[in-house]
Amino acid sequence: MRFVARRHQAFTLVEIMIVIMVIAILMSISVPQFLSARTQSQTSTCLENLKQIESAKETWAMQTKQSAGATPAQSDIVPSFMKQFPSCPSAGTYTIGTLGVRPVCTVANHVLP
Repeated sequence: MRFVARRHQAFTLVEIMIVIMVIAILMSISVPQFLSARTQSQTSTCLENLKQIESAKETWAMQTKQSAGATPAQSDIVPSFMKQFPSCPSAGTYTIGTLGVRPVCTVANHVLP
């Protein structure tokens, strides 16, 4: 009977370090892109919420024959003109404002054009 020595195939330390380095480089590229996309998505959602509030406010004014300068309360437009009052995805708060003035959010870059 012949004794054959088996050679175990394993990764070397250098190979493992190269794989870890490649993963770290890929993470350093992808994480900032993910955070940027998340911020843009939150801003876009907030602007859509502000447009919905403005539309509900204008509809309320037309149906209740309000004059310029009237200020609707949240209870005036919800649930009649909106199912529920939206919330800012960036934890800001919305101010409905008077007729003729666009609604605003407390977050800095969340402003209707």
